[in-house]
Amino acid sequence: MPKKTIFKSGSQLPPEKVLECKYLRDKDKRCGYVSGLMFFNQIGLTTQVPMLYEVVSNKATNEYRETSLAKSRVIVRKPKVPVTESNYKVLQFLDLLKDVDVYSEITGKPLQERLYQYMSDASLSLSEMEPYFSYYPDKLYKNLVETRVIYNGVLAQ
Repeated sequence: MPKKTIFKSGSQLPPEKVLECKYLRDKDKRCGYVSGLMFFNQIGLTTQVPMLYEVVSNKATNEYRETSLAKSRVIVRKPKVPVTESNYKVLQFLDLLKDVDVYSEITGKPLQERLYQYMSDASLSLSEMEPYFSYYPDKLYKNLVETRVIYNGVLAQ
Protein backbone atom coordinates (compact mmCIF):
# COMPACT_ATOMS: atom_id res chain seq x y z
CA MET A 1 0.00 0.00 0.00
CA PRO A 2 1.23 3.52 -0.73
CA LYS A 3 2.60 5.38 2.26
CA LYS A 4 1.83 8.99 3.11
CA THR A 5 4.65 11.31 2.06
CA ILE A 6 5.30 15.03 2.25
CA PHE A 7 4.29 15.25 -1.41
CA LYS A 8 0.61 15.68 -2.23
CA SER A 9 0.70 13.08 -4.98
CA GLY A 10 1.75 10.34 -2.54
CA SER A 11 3.87 7.40 -3.57
CA GLN A 12 2.90 4.65 -5.96
CA LEU A 13 4.07 1.10 -6.42
CA PRO A 14 5.76 0.41 -9.74
CA PRO A 15 3.44 -1.43 -12.17
CA GLU A 16 5.86 -4.38 -12.35
CA LYS A 17 5.53 -4.96 -8.60
CA VAL A 18 1.72 -4.84 -8.80
CA LEU A 19 1.75 -7.28 -11.75
CA GLU A 20 4.03 -9.61 -9.79
CA CYS A 21 1.67 -9.68 -6.81
CA LYS A 22 -1.57 -9.74 -8.77
CA TYR A 23 -0.87 -12.10 -11.67
CA LEU A 24 2.56 -13.73 -11.46
CA ARG A 25 2.61 -15.07 -7.90
CA ASP A 26 0.05 -16.59 -5.57
CA LYS A 27 1.57 -16.26 -2.10
CA ASP A 28 4.96 -17.95 -2.64
CA LYS A 29 3.97 -19.99 -5.70
CA ARG A 30 4.55 -19.02 -9.32
CA CYS A 31 1.27 -18.75 -11.25
CA GLY A 32 2.15 -16.63 -14.28
CA TYR A 33 4.80 -15.00 -16.44
CA VAL A 34 5.42 -11.91 -18.58
CA SER A 35 4.87 -12.49 -22.28
CA GLY A 36 4.63 -10.64 -25.57
CA LEU A 37 6.57 -7.53 -26.52
CA MET A 38 7.58 -6.90 -22.89
CA PHE A 39 9.44 -10.21 -22.72
CA PHE A 40 11.04 -9.61 -26.14
CA ASN A 41 12.30 -6.28 -24.79
CA GLN A 42 13.57 -7.83 -21.54
CA ILE A 43 15.80 -10.32 -23.35
CA GLY A 44 16.98 -7.83 -25.96
CA LEU A 45 15.20 -9.01 -29.10
CA THR A 46 13.50 -5.64 -29.60
CA THR A 47 14.21 -2.06 -28.60
CA GLN A 48 10.51 -1.22 -28.54
CA VAL A 49 9.21 -0.41 -25.09
CA PRO A 50 5.61 -1.60 -25.06
CA MET A 51 2.79 0.60 -23.88
CA LEU A 52 1.05 -2.42 -22.45
CA TYR A 53 1.95 -5.38 -20.31
CA GLU A 54 1.09 -8.88 -21.44
CA VAL A 55 0.92 -11.63 -18.83
CA VAL A 56 -0.11 -15.26 -18.91
CA SER A 57 -1.57 -16.31 -15.57
CA ASN A 58 -3.43 -19.14 -13.87
CA LYS A 59 -5.51 -16.36 -12.30
CA ALA A 60 -7.00 -15.44 -15.70
CA THR A 61 -10.70 -16.22 -15.89
CA ASN A 62 -11.02 -15.84 -19.68
CA GLU A 63 -8.80 -16.77 -22.62
CA TYR A 64 -8.08 -13.07 -23.17
CA ARG A 65 -8.90 -10.05 -21.05
CA GLU A 66 -7.80 -6.45 -21.24
CA THR A 67 -7.66 -4.38 -18.09
CA SER A 68 -5.81 -1.33 -16.85
CA LEU A 69 -3.25 -0.83 -14.14
CA ALA A 70 -2.50 2.76 -13.16
CA LYS A 71 -2.08 4.37 -16.61
CA SER A 72 -0.98 1.18 -18.38
CA ARG A 73 -3.01 -1.40 -20.25
CA VAL A 74 -2.63 -5.03 -19.24
CA ILE A 75 -3.54 -8.05 -21.35
CA VAL A 76 -4.14 -11.14 -19.25
CA ARG A 77 -4.19 -14.50 -21.02
CA LYS A 78 -5.06 -17.95 -19.79
CA PRO A 79 -2.12 -20.40 -20.01
CA LYS A 80 -2.19 -23.41 -22.33
CA VAL A 81 -1.31 -25.60 -19.31
CA PRO A 82 -1.22 -24.59 -15.63
CA VAL A 83 1.85 -22.47 -14.87
CA THR A 84 4.19 -23.76 -12.16
CA GLU A 85 7.63 -22.86 -10.87
CA SER A 86 9.08 -25.74 -12.89
CA ASN A 87 7.46 -24.96 -16.27
CA TYR A 88 7.02 -21.19 -16.48
CA LYS A 89 10.36 -20.54 -18.23
CA VAL A 90 9.61 -23.23 -20.81
CA LEU A 91 6.14 -21.81 -21.53
CA GLN A 92 7.51 -18.26 -21.63
CA PHE A 93 10.22 -19.28 -24.11
CA LEU A 94 7.77 -21.20 -26.31
CA ASP A 95 5.44 -18.17 -26.37
CA LEU A 96 8.43 -16.10 -27.47
CA LEU A 97 9.39 -18.60 -30.19
CA LYS A 98 5.83 -18.67 -31.49
CA ASP A 99 6.01 -14.93 -32.24
CA VAL A 100 9.75 -14.48 -32.85
CA ASP A 101 9.22 -13.83 -36.57
CA VAL A 102 6.76 -11.01 -35.79
CA TYR A 103 8.42 -9.10 -32.91
CA SER A 104 12.16 -9.73 -33.13
CA GLU A 105 14.24 -6.91 -34.59
CA ILE A 106 17.26 -9.17 -35.02
CA THR A 107 17.49 -12.15 -37.35
CA GLY A 108 19.89 -14.82 -38.49
CA LYS A 109 22.98 -15.74 -36.50
CA PRO A 110 22.65 -12.91 -33.89
CA LEU A 111 19.08 -14.06 -33.12
CA GLN A 112 20.18 -17.69 -32.90
CA GLU A 113 23.02 -16.77 -30.51
CA ARG A 114 20.69 -14.67 -28.32
CA LEU A 115 18.17 -17.52 -28.10
CA TYR A 116 20.90 -20.09 -27.34
CA GLN A 117 22.28 -17.78 -24.65
CA TYR A 118 18.84 -17.40 -23.06
CA MET A 119 18.33 -21.18 -23.12
CA SER A 120 21.70 -21.60 -21.42
CA ASP A 121 21.04 -18.90 -18.81
CA ALA A 122 17.57 -20.30 -18.03
CA SER A 123 18.82 -23.93 -18.14
CA LEU A 124 16.27 -24.84 -20.82
CA SER A 125 16.60 -27.93 -22.99
CA LEU A 126 14.59 -29.20 -25.94
CA SER A 127 13.65 -32.32 -23.98
CA GLU A 128 11.97 -30.06 -21.37
CA MET A 129 10.09 -28.17 -24.09
CA GLU A 130 8.97 -31.13 -26.16
CA PRO A 131 5.98 -32.17 -23.99
CA TYR A 132 4.46 -28.70 -24.54
CA PHE A 133 4.86 -28.50 -28.34
CA SER A 134 1.40 -29.96 -29.00
CA TYR A 135 -0.27 -27.06 -27.15
CA TYR A 136 1.14 -24.54 -29.63
CA PRO A 137 0.22 -23.82 -33.27
CA ASP A 138 2.21 -25.32 -36.16
CA LYS A 139 3.95 -21.95 -36.58
CA LEU A 140 6.07 -22.88 -33.54
CA TYR A 141 7.69 -25.78 -35.44
CA LYS A 142 8.54 -23.49 -38.36
CA ASN A 143 10.15 -20.96 -36.00
CA LEU A 144 12.03 -23.71 -34.12
CA VAL A 145 13.68 -24.72 -37.38
CA GLU A 146 14.21 -21.22 -38.81
CA THR A 147 15.87 -19.94 -35.62
CA ARG A 148 17.77 -23.27 -35.41
CA VAL A 149 16.74 -23.64 -31.75
CA ILE A 150 15.74 -27.21 -32.56
CA TYR A 151 19.41 -27.91 -33.36
CA ASN A 152 20.78 -26.38 -30.15
CA GLY A 153 23.19 -28.92 -28.68
CA VAL A 154 22.55 -31.46 -31.45
CA LEU A 155 24.93 -30.07 -34.08
CA ALA A 156 27.61 -29.22 -31.53
CA GLN A 157 28.20 -32.89 -30.72
